[in-house]
Amino acid sequence: MRNHSAVSKFILLGLSADHQIQALLFVLFLVIYLFTMMGNLMMLVVIKADSHLHTPMYFFLGQLSFLDLCHSSVTVPKLLENLLSEKKTISVEGCLAQIFFVFATGGTESCLLAVMAYDRYVAISSPLLYGKIMNTWVCVGLVWGSWGLAFLDALINILVALNLNFCESQNIHHFSCELPSLYPLSCSDISASFTALLCSSLVHFFGNFLLIFFSYIRIIFTILSISSAKGRSKAFSTCSSHLTVVIFFYGSGLLRYLMPNSGSTQELIFSLQYSVITPMLNPFIYSLKNKEVKAAVRRMLRKCF
Repeated sequence: MRNHSAVSKFILLGLSADHQIQALLFVLFLVIYLFTMMGNLMMLVVIKADSHLHTPMYFFLGQLSFLDLCHSSVTVPKLLENLLSEKKTISVEGCLAQIFFVFATGGTESCLLAVMAYDRYVAISSPLLYGKIMNTWVCVGLVWGSWGLAFLDALINILVALNLNFCESQNIHHFSCELPSLYPLSCSDISASFTALLCSSLVHFFGNFLLIFFSYIRIIFTILSISSAKGRSKAFSTCSSHLTVVIFFYGSGLLRYLMPNSGSTQELIFSLQYSVITPMLNPFIYSLKNKEVKAAVRRMLRKCF
């Protein structure tokens, strides 16, 4: 960490300087975080406990719930601490660690959403061969591949970011550490890090988004070829929850990392959307719109009570 000797910590200015608003925000985000924990843990427990849900689709959904737990826990606890703290500081090392894990968990979720889109395509286009194509080894391999690609992407970005020098300014106009937020604070050349981030966004996130897009193009053509209206409705209903999650995640995440860093309210809202709100909404989107999950929850509650 020799390049960061001039500045040892950053100050996260957060969402508001007003103490009363900070107290309200603390309560709000604490409730959101508790709902995130409970909702995703519920999905993990239900999928694990109910044998009816031991299928590739729910295996991936369980992985998504675990990722949402991790992704939310990278930023929200520090956000809650800073809302109550006077100093609102984070060490340079802690800031870079937070950036790494945001990349790792967010990147894995991006890959996993692409995998889930492919899973829905196989289920709709080849229902009789679905179990053979999406067997256990394929599912596990796709999940491990998602983790591996995301960690490699995070490692490349953070290794390049280690060469940044921070000399004077310490104020980050954000509630958490994100790589674009560090560029205005650097007194060294940021071109290498910016290029790595841009390539990462284009290859990793846009690449996954294109995979999802083409999967849904194939899904739509397959659904339109189904003769009965009931069959088309049933086929589309299996994709609606996943499509909603994709819109929430990519709509905010891509806009945040591609927009100029300014500390604007819009920028903070996009960051809150993909790092705080979306992990809370995902389990509710899947449970409220999925009859099998609701039936599994009822069976589990009957066993418990």
